[in-house]
Amino acid sequence: MALVTCEGASSVSFTHQPKKFDVFLSFRGEDTRLGFIGHLYNALCQQGINTFIDDNLQRGEEISVGLLKVIESSRISIIVFSENYASSKWCMDELAKIVECKKKDQLVLPVFYNIDPSEVRNQEGKFGEALSKHEEKLKDYKVQSWREALFEAANISGWHYKHRYVFLFLF
Repeated sequence: MALVTCEGASSVSFTHQPKKFDVFLSFRGEDTRLGFIGHLYNALCQQGINTFIDDNLQRGEEISVGLLKVIESSRISIIVFSENYASSKWCMDELAKIVECKKKDQLVLPVFYNIDPSEVRNQEGKFGEALSKHEEKLKDYKVQSWREALFEAANISGWHYKHRYVFLFLF
């Protein structure tokens, strides 16, 4: 397991609690890792923004406690919604934690990567299909919490990436 972070100075403070990272990136690796996420991560690091990104974390059935703590210890979470984001239980667990942290004043910034925000919000298309598959397999309350987290996150004003780069100005 390898974790990658870039450390730098940041002058922004959103809470009184000390935070370990300025930004936590949540994304579906197979959709975005080699292009968009790599460029976003590098741009944030070049600005001196201490950013957490996983680098081929070992995936298990459930998200690790350590990763949940990383989300909690971040000032900002950037969620990059892509076509296969909802098919990953790992991504959905991250999202639920991010939305929980938003209620504790963490800034959450969604990016809709070649996907319409209404598809995420209304859980249609690939998002609806993925959630239905999760419901068939899991048969528990977890999927409902994921649905609520998707709805809430998709209602946050964010950026829509569609065949061009999006520049995020965080600081």
